Amino acid sequence: MIALKNILYKVAIEAVKGTTDIAVHKIEFDSRKIESGDVFVAIKGTLSDGHDYIEKALSLGAKAVICEHFPETAAEGITYVQVQDTSLALAFMSANFYGNPSENLKLVGVTGTNGKTTIASLLYQLFKKAGFKVGLLSTVKILVDTKEYKATHTTPDSLTINHYLNEMVNEGCDYCFMEVSSHGIHQKRTEGLHFVGGVFTNLSHDHLDYHPTFAEYRDVKKSFFDNLPKTAFALVNSDDKNGTVMLQNTKAKKLTYALKSYANYRAQILENQLSGLLLKINEQEVWVRLIGSFNAYNLLAIYGVAVELGLENQEVLRLLSELESVSGRFQFIVSETNITAIVDYAHTPDALDNVLKTIADIRTKNEQLITVVGCGGDRDTTKRPIMANIASTMSDKAIFTSDNPRSEKPEAIIEAMEKGVEPQNFKKTLSIVDRKQAIKTACQLAQPNDIILIAGKGHETYQEIQGVRHDFDDMKIVKELLEQLNK
Repeated sequence: MIALKNILYKVAIEAVKGTTDIAVHKIEFDSRKIESGDVFVAIKGTLSDGHDYIEKALSLGAKAVICEHFPETAAEGITYVQVQDTSLALAFMSANFYGNPSENLKLVGVTGTNGKTTIASLLYQLFKKAGFKVGLLSTVKILVDTKEYKATHTTPDSLTINHYLNEMVNEGCDYCFMEVSSHGIHQKRTEGLHFVGGVFTNLSHDHLDYHPTFAEYRDVKKSFFDNLPKTAFALVNSDDKNGTVMLQNTKAKKLTYALKSYANYRAQILENQLSGLLLKINEQEVWVRLIGSFNAYNLLAIYGVAVELGLENQEVLRLLSELESVSGRFQFIVSETNITAIVDYAHTPDALDNVLKTIADIRTKNEQLITVVGCGGDRDTTKRPIMANIASTMSDKAIFTSDNPRSEKPEAIIEAMEKGVEPQNFKKTLSIVDRKQAIKTACQLAQPNDIILIAGKGHETYQEIQGVRHDFDDMKIVKELLEQLNK
């Protein structure tokens, strides 16, 4: 039990009915999880409004309610606290409830359209190799040092974030690396957290189903840097025109990284092969196992963060050379007949363009490039024709298929993609609704030395169709299909 008045520290309270001098069991914002003695926070979500479930929460035993407006009738013996923004209140309450765990470890947030998962995951890997206890909050998984938990969102809700940060503190973790999504920032999930650093990767076409304009999407990202304390660092990609925008109002130490322009942390790509990259980082050469210019940016950001957190330059370079690719990010296998199959999470136009450019840099042009790509349902529809155009322009053959259609008809999604194909590329495209059949067709079309790119799902091991998740692992399926063809 904890005093309600203590977990309301830093919350801007507008009015109170009852007393805050009571002990509560725990905080919940899902009325279905309420137990006797809990405090219920009524959140206005995109699909439902928690204020409609106050009665239900009280019937299950809630003894306090945090809301943006009082209900018409107040229940006897219940404390009601009115605040302007319950999402913001939940963030501060969650941090207070768990003893503000982010203040007891070095928390670094990574935001941007592409590269968040790779940078956060490889920072975890690097600091583990350096001998530290480390935490990770990512799209792929949550790690409390060596304990692994399933991730459901890129940036979890503030209660979940603080729960795991508290676990990390209890486990003795020194650092935590966290993906920070625009949704998470906009919904105040990262408020009340103490960051020692923030990283901006890049900004391109994504999430315009959620953010009404690109400008709002950019400004939401920027607000993360606006809120960093002066004791933190802000490291941004200055090759992206939005990099300097992120630094405009930050109080944090301003730092840049780049491949093409002057920056605090600079790199040159000396060699780019399927086996890895030879980079020159701040005049020091290092061979790494990752591939492509987009990974050169990721590794440069990782180098900058590690140095800013106090690791010695040469040690960081040594550790960079040992890093291994993140699951579903440019993962590849080579079959017995010398067909290379690459699986990548690229689900935005910019990410797909980057992956295809990387393949173009390392291929000989004597082989065929076959791209299998789909777009998610119930998400930004404007990127569908753009992604199809990129795939059909930059590949020898493009196969349009299902990704996670969710509640939409996959045929309608593919039809929207097809509208982006230019006339000269029509003959290079196929549309196959069934994703496994699409991958199988790519394998059948491929000849020795050809390259197959399977884009969109990456690390995901499921396909979501009409609210049901079905087992589906791109890498596992393409491995099996290529092995069958070899027999």
